[in-house]
Amino acid sequence: MLELVTGLRDRGVDVVVASPDGPLREHLQARGIAHHAARGTTASFKVSAAGYARAAADIARSARAVRGLARELGADLVHANSIRSGLVAGFGSLAGGPPVVVHARDTLAGGPVGAVVRGGLRSADLVIAISEHVAGSLRLPRMEVLHNPVDLRRFDPAAADGRALRAELGIGDASLLGVIAQITPWKAQDDAIRALAMVREAHPDARLVIVGETKFVGRDVTFDNPAFRRGLDELAAELGVAGAVHFLGEREDVPSVLAALDLLLVPSWQEPFGRTVIEGMAMGRVVLATAEGGPREILRDGVDGLLLEPRAPRAWADAATALLADRERMARIGAAAQEAAQRFDRDRYAAAVLALYGRVSARTAAASGPGAPTAPAGRS
Repeated sequence: MLELVTGLRDRGVDVVVASPDGPLREHLQARGIAHHAARGTTASFKVSAAGYARAAADIARSARAVRGLARELGADLVHANSIRSGLVAGFGSLAGGPPVVVHARDTLAGGPVGAVVRGGLRSADLVIAISEHVAGSLRLPRMEVLHNPVDLRRFDPAAADGRALRAELGIGDASLLGVIAQITPWKAQDDAIRALAMVREAHPDARLVIVGETKFVGRDVTFDNPAFRRGLDELAAELGVAGAVHFLGEREDVPSVLAALDLLLVPSWQEPFGRTVIEGMAMGRVVLATAEGGPREILRDGVDGLLLEPRAPRAWADAATALLADRERMARIGAAAQEAAQRFDRDRYAAAVLALYGRVSARTAAASGPGAPTAPAGRS
């Protein structure tokens, strides 16, 4: 979202981001983008009467707030940055607010929960899915697929140096694998630790860095993420690799972390898209990614990365072991990855989103009758 609003600002769109106060506000201020503190929502459609009632009330309150803010700002369009915020903005649109574009960044399950959410999203004027994989789970009208962007100026191997991290860890030239993701079971950091233990049979100096923190906790969260995090320490100790696994927490210097890696692992059970994949590619890293989900649309297996079935740590270990023994192949794949990443350029992405805004604006104007403006939205 930060890359999107920055790109839109550079194209003359007057952007205001509404979100709960927190670190996001500081990032926006640093980019010169206006922020409005807004009440958040923790709505979760648990399969229970109480869950539905709580979610509906929460969404209704937030929808009124968004509608009021859009009216106050004179917004031409509301861009909701997730499925949940899309429900909020969509209900506001039904009540007379401006047109709504929803960015779908996650897959949607079937069953009653999925049916309820799909019904809510049908009120959106357009849904942008971050991958064909996500679009296939949504099955909605008025939907476009637009892959996520990467800031190629920031993720530039010529501008990042991984030596500082290696010095920080005291690992010198040791083979270094990494996972960069929120810590949660479906991101499969546990499988990365299992794979490392096997890789060290052939490369005993190999290390693994795990970058990220537990992001979501509470009664409406599917997984017990804090317990999973504690279990990673226990697993590393059990496999005898505790000293070779480095938990780095949240990092702002991700390009430098990537520059330090030999291999980037994305072993998730499935990935809606895989932003880390394109960041690693832009840095010329060799990416081993799950074959379930978005990475299939990004990587050409064996050309600019490797695709592997998830939950199979032995297969991941065998692939990593072979790569670490063939540095020429790693160099070829890394170079091809960096070239392929150019198609995810942030500026090109922002231009594509702005074109979609124009389509929504024109369609809305046509529905409103003769004489209505048809220019792309000027404020969002």
